[in-house]
Amino acid sequence: MIRLRVALRRTRDDGGAWQLQDRWALLLVCIRRSLGDTLTGVVASVVLRPWMLSDAPALRAAWASNPDLSTQFGEAVLDTDLQAEEYLQSSLGFAESARNWAIVEDGVAVGNVGLAAIEWRHATAWAYYWVAASARGRGYATGALSAVADHAFSDGLERLELGHRVNNPASCRVAVGAGFLAEGVERQKLRYGTERFDVELHARLCTDPAPQHARLRLPMLT
Repeated sequence: MIRLRVALRRTRDDGGAWQLQDRWALLLVCIRRSLGDTLTGVVASVVLRPWMLSDAPALRAAWASNPDLSTQFGEAVLDTDLQAEEYLQSSLGFAESARNWAIVEDGVAVGNVGLAAIEWRHATAWAYYWVAASARGRGYATGALSAVADHAFSDGLERLELGHRVNNPASCRVAVGAGFLAEGVERQKLRYGTERFDVELHARLCTDPAPQHARLRLPMLT
């Protein structure tokens, strides 16, 4: 993974959310100049970074892009930018037990990858990801998950877990592509509406081999 540690000025707004003040367009130009066309197989304009309140319109567009994303947002309704901002503050921030990164394409947030249930006694966490319908099929979820796994292991976590419904082969491909091995099926674990779904559990250990397509990891701005 290419990790770009950028010194970003941060200020707290009245709502308590951290906002990044730098101009991302200029930053992406710098990335392109420094890395050229050798960005490990991924266009230089796709990066991971913390969410900003200014991402609210993009988050709302992603939420509306495909009905299958409704399970990722729980009961949230993002019909307005204000609702999207409130969701950003409450659910897509950084904390001791949960961290989220926006998948950003040409300055626009098109997905999310995160870690929840971060627990240091046993050094474990739960991984998750989603990508807007307009940005699917480009390997962003796999690249993002690979990068976040590397970041987590470098911070001292030792086991990452994730789960997907057994009727979601696309999510399974993302997990396997990022080095998460299947460990079994949890029967009827989830319920959406009146229907229950089996879930396949995947996990990656810090000692597992790196995925073969490591060159596709997305760069992370932290």
